[in-house]
Amino acid sequence: MSEVAHADVVIIGGGIAGAGAAYEIAKTRSVILLERESVCGYHSTGRSAASFTENYGTGLIRRLALGSRPFLASPPAGFCDHPLLTPRGMLTIARADQMEQLGAELTRARLLVPSIVPVSVDDALARVPVLRRDYLAGAILEPHSMDIDVDALHNGFLRSARAAGARIVTRAAVRAIACREGEWQVETPAGLFAAPVVVDAAGAWADEVAQLAGIAPLGLQPLRRTAFNIPAPEGHSIAHWPLVNDVGEEFYVKVAGGQLMVSPADATPSAPMDAWADDMDVAIGAERLERATHLTVTRVSHSWAGLRTFAADKSPVVGFDPRAEGFFWLAGQGGYGIKTSSSLLRIAAALIGGQDLPADLRRLGISACDLSPARFAPAPQVSSPSTTKGAA
Repeated sequence: MSEVAHADVVIIGGGIAGAGAAYEIAKTRSVILLERESVCGYHSTGRSAASFTENYGTGLIRRLALGSRPFLASPPAGFCDHPLLTPRGMLTIARADQMEQLGAELTRARLLVPSIVPVSVDDALARVPVLRRDYLAGAILEPHSMDIDVDALHNGFLRSARAAGARIVTRAAVRAIACREGEWQVETPAGLFAAPVVVDAAGAWADEVAQLAGIAPLGLQPLRRTAFNIPAPEGHSIAHWPLVNDVGEEFYVKVAGGQLMVSPADATPSAPMDAWADDMDVAIGAERLERATHLTVTRVSHSWAGLRTFAADKSPVVGFDPRAEGFFWLAGQGGYGIKTSSSLLRIAAALIGGQDLPADLRRLGISACDLSPARFAPAPQVSSPSTTKGAA
């Protein structure tokens, strides 16, 4: 039998969730992170819209984003070479038939983010001159929405985790998981790895990983979202345009790398896979953009798709499974994992260490029950095994 590599915690998945968990957990425990691909972050993390907004997602998602802003705005010294956040702003627009929805969205938004304000049609057109006046009936502005440097954030987590002693293993797709003598043993092409705690941060594959461990899935659903780039319109300086988001989530468009990135905001159920853009979804996105703006899509520079994996209630799943001691879920982030990363990784580390959630997150009204997998798999909760730095 192959030699087994032991750690306090084995993390499955090297996207933003797994990398962030490794960064935080490795401060106090030995960690092995396993990634199925040749590089970490190949799937959803590498295909993010790279936007930080506190006004998108469920109420819990919004609070998690609020709790993540301090880290993203001011990461620790040496974490990255340049700021993770840069100003962008987000303009949420509405047609005449969407004005009631826009009003409700403004009321909801200002409960957590009072800086969000209504703006006039003239103001919206001044900010994004290609919008059609005959399409636009109203708009609200989130002035402190930001762009996120996702690559710098992800690599900062990985680099810092390695510096703290974490071992990161790529090309390590999980073949089997078994619990033996108080440890979870994970079989991969890269070897055997074991720990009393295994963290399922496998994104779209999280339910499949649980099933390999003999645990019934939680019903997590990957949803495909499409995006594509088009050249910047001639005669316009687009650098400071805000992200434009339709209040009905029919499309959004933002500046990205000197071009415009467009999405029809689709949410097509998918099996876990290496997602690709469907031509019909690209065409739908182009049509919606042309209806709302004076732009004509004559050339698509690049198109792609990613999977956003949701739990049934659209909130993340973070916590020990009540049916299997030491099996920890860090999944169901639903495309919000980048902007909520700091909150979720700190919550994961606290729960694995048997501690209360961080005080700043509790003050935001976030509780472990909000995130617990027990809300989908009720059963008597078992205690998690304790671990110590360097234990085998």
